[in-house]
Amino acid sequence: MSQAWARLLPQRSSRADQPSDPSRGGGSGVRVVGRALRRVAMVSLHTSPTDAPGSGDAGGLNVYVRELSRRLADRGIEVDVYTRATSPLVPPVVELTPGVRVRSVVAGPYDGLSKADLPGQLLPFAREVLRTQPLLPDRGYDVVHSHYWLSGQVGAVLADHWGVPLVHAMHTMAKVKNDALAVGDAREPYARVVGEEQVVEASDLLVANTDGEAGVLVERYGARRERVAVVSPGVDLGAFGAQRGGGRAVARRRLGLPAPADVLLFVGRLQPLKGPDVLLRSAAALLAARPELRGRLVVPIVGGPSGNGTEYVEALGKLAADLGLADVVRFVPPAAHHDLADWYTAATVVAVPSHSESFGLVALEAQAAGTPVVAARVGGLPVAVRDGRSGVLVDGHDPVEWAGQLARLLDDKRRLAVMGAAARTHAAGFGWDRTTDETVQVYHDAILLPSQLDDALALTS
Repeated sequence: MSQAWARLLPQRSSRADQPSDPSRGGGSGVRVVGRALRRVAMVSLHTSPTDAPGSGDAGGLNVYVRELSRRLADRGIEVDVYTRATSPLVPPVVELTPGVRVRSVVAGPYDGLSKADLPGQLLPFAREVLRTQPLLPDRGYDVVHSHYWLSGQVGAVLADHWGVPLVHAMHTMAKVKNDALAVGDAREPYARVVGEEQVVEASDLLVANTDGEAGVLVERYGARRERVAVVSPGVDLGAFGAQRGGGRAVARRRLGLPAPADVLLFVGRLQPLKGPDVLLRSAAALLAARPELRGRLVVPIVGGPSGNGTEYVEALGKLAADLGLADVVRFVPPAAHHDLADWYTAATVVAVPSHSESFGLVALEAQAAGTPVVAARVGGLPVAVRDGRSGVLVDGHDPVEWAGQLARLLDDKRRLAVMGAAARTHAAGFGWDRTTDETVQVYHDAILLPSQLDDALALTS
């Protein structure tokens, strides 16, 4: 029996057994045998692919939805991305690229709600999507693809109503995050754990970033292994793999960085989970052991506050001052896509000291630019970074250990150069085209009917 057929065996008594209901938004309310894959409804409730990553709730998930949607459209598959409206100034529909529309749905007030408040807006969000969709001519969907557990809760309702399969990507999981809390991090609530378990149960197929994440879904969330597909995220090789008008020296000049410098770069949302404080403490330990580096060391922290508060960002600034790093650390607002490529190119090393990371797109982007990565050995980072070849993985978050690893790299320029070349090669295997092709296969697997499985099993028996 092929893997594609085996994945669908648990679906024999799922939505395909529901009676036809022409009033449903997607048309008949049942899956159609042999239907071509034409349209996908993406659900990204808590953050929009039009938001710039690096602050608020915008991060790798935004990049994932945006890049996947664009490449689905390149393959002739139309995509509607449903997200919650957070400003009256944002049009209800924005064309991200031909074939991709971002539909901002009004559910609750535009501001004043944090991500923790959004479970109370799931019902109005789902209701407004269902009210809107029948007004769209010929807008029946073939699959719902939800991202993050909040979207999965809504996606399950939409998929049931439209009679189409639900494909879900967790991106992060409460049980994993609670196992690796950083100082200052709050535990994910039990309500989220329950919500994630419900989404796992409701999904026809789950998409995991790595084999490790697939194992967590099976062992800790009760998913059936045959219902989990492993599809690694991608990296924009065109944006980060090509140097914009020059190499490192030119990038540093554009960014106002000194040409002769050791640049240790952090990129991401400023929150305890991402560990920017680990890099600050490591830089202090490095200078304590190697004071001669002070005139050369630059530590840019590129990103903005996570969520609605600025307390952690202010605490980072105070920490930098207390550690005597005021002349070394530069806090930089979230960078636009093209500027981010310059930051990666300008860096000597990119640090990813996360306490939990489902994959680590920053690590891939840095490597695509030819910059080695020093990362924590957590989550998907051992897949994103090839230890000893394209970067270095560090066990734990001890600043002295991190300082030692950074010092060994900075002292060996030849090793840095070899790692940089290997990093570019490693990242080249993670293009978004590959991610998209594998995701399309997941969609095709999900829309197969149990009746088709019977025919397939008869042929293979």
